[in-house]
Amino acid sequence: MENLLEKLNPEQRLAAETTEGPVLILAGAGTGKTRAITFRMANLIAKGTPADAILAVTFTNKAAEEMQTRVSDLLLRAGVPPERPWISTFHSLCARLLRREAVHAGLAKDFAIYDDEDQQAAVKLAMAKLQIDDDALTPRNVLSRISYAKNHGQTSEQMRAEAFGPDTRKVADIYAGYETLLKQSKAVDFDDLLLRSARLLREVPQVREKWRNRFAYLHVDEYQDTNRVQYELLRMLTNERQNVCVVGDEDQSIYRWRGADVSILLSFSQDFPAAKVIRLERNYRSTQKILDAAGAVVANNPDRLGKTLRAENEAGGNLRYFEARDAQAEAEFVAGELERILGDDSDQTCAVEYRTNFQSRSFEEAFRRRGVRYKLVGGFSFYNRAEVKDTLAYVRLALHPEDDISLLRVLNVPARGIGKTTVDALRDLAQKERLSFWDAMESLMTNPASSRAVAPLRAFRELIQRLQEAYATKEPADYLRYVLDETGYMSALKDRNTPEDVARIENLEELVRAVAEAVDAGESFTEFLDAAALVSDADSFEGKPGVTLITLHSTKGLEFDHVFLTGLEDGICPHSRSINEEKGIEEERRLMYVGMTRARKSLTLTRAVYRRVFGNEQQMRASMPSRFLAEIPSELVETVRGSMAEIGETRRYEPDPEYSYSAEEFTRRVRGISTPAVRAPQRRATAATPSFGRSAMKRGGQADPLLGQKVRHPEYGVGTVVGVEGEDEDRRVSVSFPGRGTKKFVERFAQLQQV
Repeated sequence: MENLLEKLNPEQRLAAETTEGPVLILAGAGTGKTRAITFRMANLIAKGTPADAILAVTFTNKAAEEMQTRVSDLLLRAGVPPERPWISTFHSLCARLLRREAVHAGLAKDFAIYDDEDQQAAVKLAMAKLQIDDDALTPRNVLSRISYAKNHGQTSEQMRAEAFGPDTRKVADIYAGYETLLKQSKAVDFDDLLLRSARLLREVPQVREKWRNRFAYLHVDEYQDTNRVQYELLRMLTNERQNVCVVGDEDQSIYRWRGADVSILLSFSQDFPAAKVIRLERNYRSTQKILDAAGAVVANNPDRLGKTLRAENEAGGNLRYFEARDAQAEAEFVAGELERILGDDSDQTCAVEYRTNFQSRSFEEAFRRRGVRYKLVGGFSFYNRAEVKDTLAYVRLALHPEDDISLLRVLNVPARGIGKTTVDALRDLAQKERLSFWDAMESLMTNPASSRAVAPLRAFRELIQRLQEAYATKEPADYLRYVLDETGYMSALKDRNTPEDVARIENLEELVRAVAEAVDAGESFTEFLDAAALVSDADSFEGKPGVTLITLHSTKGLEFDHVFLTGLEDGICPHSRSINEEKGIEEERRLMYVGMTRARKSLTLTRAVYRRVFGNEQQMRASMPSRFLAEIPSELVETVRGSMAEIGETRRYEPDPEYSYSAEEFTRRVRGISTPAVRAPQRRATAATPSFGRSAMKRGGQADPLLGQKVRHPEYGVGTVVGVEGEDEDRRVSVSFPGRGTKKFVERFAQLQQV
């Protein structure tokens, strides 16, 4: 084994050889953490520790299998008979524990474990028994809400007592029925595995001592992703020798919304005062400039243990920055760059990263126009998402009521009391009389025996007729918003307000913007609908794609030769839901760090100055650059030719630009550059001035030094200067205050103080 350890770098070797007492391995991105932990387990076995006295817990079956294989290979190469330590996910560990301690846990020895499909089937059965037929409450959605309640210690009775609306009361009733079904079936679900195991170890001392003595050495991978239940399990399995080794990176904790608690990692040395902290800082993935830029961003988070990554590869070139006029220009720029990269070497791996799913739409369309092959990870293709297909189905039904597929898709979406019995009756009548569902509906409504179903069917027909009438009088984008309002689709999403529903709302707003852009480009509404249908049909490509479209959350654990990190605007990255919350901003910053450190060779950062405003698609709203851009040292970034501004520059943009201008004329007007034909108003030239408190920022000469500065107002609090107009005593300042909107002041009367 000694020869094998020589293949490790000094820090990895120290981690493998430090076997006694608590150990925290702080492993930065790309530093070989799996290598260190597998060598550590192999070293323990080679020195005589029984394999079944070693426990390693990780978060995916794939990671567990990979660790097991690596340990066996290392032992074989060292001439040691391969043995298999306990390596599993938290759920697998708990399943084995409960099987062996079923009597103490109050379970039948042959209890069943319901997987995701079984759990959804149980929810569906509970809904059927309660006669709840509500398309807004899908089994998956209900199961997610039950899981959240369980992991926060909330019973079905408590959920019902605290419910604000009918949907939550329904979920509480389904929750109670679901639990009854599990008990009757002698089954547990995934959440029960963890919760029951923790309760068993907590309440039965002899069982706790038995398993503490069983495991002499504990290992936990991805420790920054543990939640409170998993942490409690670990503490109860740790014996007095405290041979516990955890591996993690506080800078890559991005699953707070799933219950992960980064403070568990940060407080490890407090939980185990004798802990030895080993930092893995040699990065084998990225160039040094990429690491320096990413490190500069995440260094702004206050709650860190800290590490400095050093690249084993070359220093590499600077990051690149491009500020596009709008989302379409951003997508066209990225598509052009990808064509160039893949044209030089088609085997390169490239990723286009974005914060939210709705952003993929403009890239998908640009890539299809140019024939750039891609695959989409972390979501469905934009036009294949359920909420998009539902909305377009309403439009198609308004145009063609005889479209049975569209009618069946939205007949009870959102729920309007048209259940399976009514749908079956419609289906039977349509087949028998050879009618469309639309005509069968009218026939069924005139049947006295169908009086119970008449009211919701009549309401649906009247809804579609209103949509038909509005189609002739409204502009396409306005019409689509009318569809979302009139059908109640948008209201249903807003009422539920889960993270998934927020993403669906964003996708629908993007759909309206897409229609507005198509009309601006000269397409009719019908042509847009046809194009959307063709996109859905042509969403797969043969062969290995050169480009991956991927959300930032989905990039964890992956790496690419070239990365384009897009949509870097306040409100997108960081997300608007996190901007007014300190811990939320910190997690968004970690998400940015994860996205940056996926890049091996090159990293390009992009943003769009203007995005269309939902509710008034003719207006283009000016955005602020992501605050994270200002945290990257300017000497590490070069601005791409054609960019609207330098990185970190906060130029004042009008909220509603003249989009009839050519791109060249638009740029001249924004920057106040004179032309032979017309002289645009010059803005006051200023010296190079830092923005957002930065000192070494490369600046353009047209920016007012006040822009981007934090100021305090006696009534509105702290805000950011987003606009400056006029000169001297007439100068007016626009300030954006979180939660209070943008206010405009005459500077000399405003009582503003720089923060």
